[in-house]
Amino acid sequence: MSRRRVYSQDTLSIMKRFFDAVEDCRKNKLITSYTDFCRDNNIDKAHFYTQRKDLNSGFFEVGWLCPLIDMCGVSAYWLMTGKGNMFNK
Repeated sequence: MSRRRVYSQDTLSIMKRFFDAVEDCRKNKLITSYTDFCRDNNIDKAHFYTQRKDLNSGFFEVGWLCPLIDMCGVSAYWLMTGKGNMFNK
């Protein structure tokens, strides 16, 4: 089990945008399910769900952003800064 972390506000904002983007991708059928997203991208499903429920749980990995950028067209700039559009055009 990971130790609880105290993340900076910037990191918490990035995580929130990540989970918002995952939800939008699921709603837009770019991701079939959270389970499939985790399995296909080697993300521990229990860690994903725990982190989503409690952003300070300490499981988040920056590598989780890559599939959204590479496969779903989510803007890396938006994920990191919150500026611009969620999706690349």
